Amino acid sequence: MKVLSIIEPWATLIKEGKKVIETRSWKTAYRGELYIHASNKKVKKSDPHIAKLLEMIPNVDMGYGHIICKCQLVDCIYMDPEFLDEISKNPQEYLCGEYSLGRYAWVLKDVQVLETPIPAKGHLNIWNY
Repeated sequence: MKVLSIIEPWATLIKEGKKVIETRSWKTAYRGELYIHASNKKVKKSDPHIAKLLEMIPNVDMGYGHIICKCQLVDCIYMDPEFLDEISKNPQEYLCGEYSLGRYAWVLKDVQVLETPIPAKGHLNIWNY
């Protein structure tokens, strides 16, 4: 299965349906089923930006070191000025990503939470489990 490792709390934001676009500096031609892995890397909860993200998912356990959900990767959009203008109208999604000219928006749909998270070591890029 194809997997993408994402740092918390962004992986859990996807799992909980609060984030539907994953922002990346690189594009992918891959489309289809994609599992989301919550990496082991910890973030500073005292960071004001992280604190705002955590407010969106109160009392939800982070999935550190586990594949926590699956979804469909349906598009990969180059962030041009028009896209950035449009996404800025969605404050929640805008808060959840790194939106800037030249980056890519990976559009995710049909998120399904795994009943039993799968322990796994993360990797860079899209990887095979």
